[in-house]
Amino acid sequence: MALQGSQGLQGLLDGKVVLVNGGSQGVGAAIARAAVREGATVAVSGRRPEPGEALVAELTAAGGKAMFVRADLADAEQAKGSVAEVVAAYGRIDCLVNSAGLTSRGTLLDTTPDLFDQHIAINLKAPFFAMQAAVADMVGRGAPGTVVNIITSSAHGGQPFLAPYVAAKAGLIGLTRNAAHAHRWDRVRINGLNIGWTATEGEDATQKTFHGAGDDWREEAATRLPMGKLGQPDEIADFVVLLLSDRSGVVTGSVIDWDQNVLGGLD
Repeated sequence: MALQGSQGLQGLLDGKVVLVNGGSQGVGAAIARAAVREGATVAVSGRRPEPGEALVAELTAAGGKAMFVRADLADAEQAKGSVAEVVAAYGRIDCLVNSAGLTSRGTLLDTTPDLFDQHIAINLKAPFFAMQAAVADMVGRGAPGTVVNIITSSAHGGQPFLAPYVAAKAGLIGLTRNAAHAHRWDRVRINGLNIGWTATEGEDATQKTFHGAGDDWREEAATRLPMGKLGQPDEIADFVVLLLSDRSGVVTGSVIDWDQNVLGGLD
């Protein structure tokens, strides 16, 4: 017998229309899978159609309702357009997840203006204008909605080789709180998740491209982490689904550190 007042954690997003920008692989794809599992109609966006369409085929084969939106999120008009395509297809958008991220390396001393602009375009400008379009739809309909921005624990400072990434993602923290405050009376809840080191396809490519890692880098890294493993996309996805859902209650403007390293903790 369920405890009084308990609704469990099933069907958290029943009937919701969810857009996961940057959702064709990695954390974004895991969020899409979790959202479909919880009853949502899901759209995923990305530059490359192959992984996006493969994910949609997987989701629909499992009985879900999903679509792929091809969009280069570095272009603000395409970021806004990703929302417009979802609204055109389903009549509205209830939830937005900004999970696209660029993690190419650069220090304060060697970052070029072009590299800096690339980081701003993907990691800050794209979420800004996707949120603009999504919140405009919610406010225009007089309907509540939720947004979750996937940020990074590195936004607190990060490694020296992440200078442009940190600059852009720290900006996204401020934007998350600003937008949440601006639209709290519209019942649009906007939160962020500062994720730590995570086992994704993109991280695999980053480790091999920039750090000369071998195929066993995940196992080696796990030995140096408190929980004995990197962050797992499916675990992050469950947390995001909770934030998107009504079961996260009134929470808005929160930027949550989802990591196994404790901010400010020193040995």
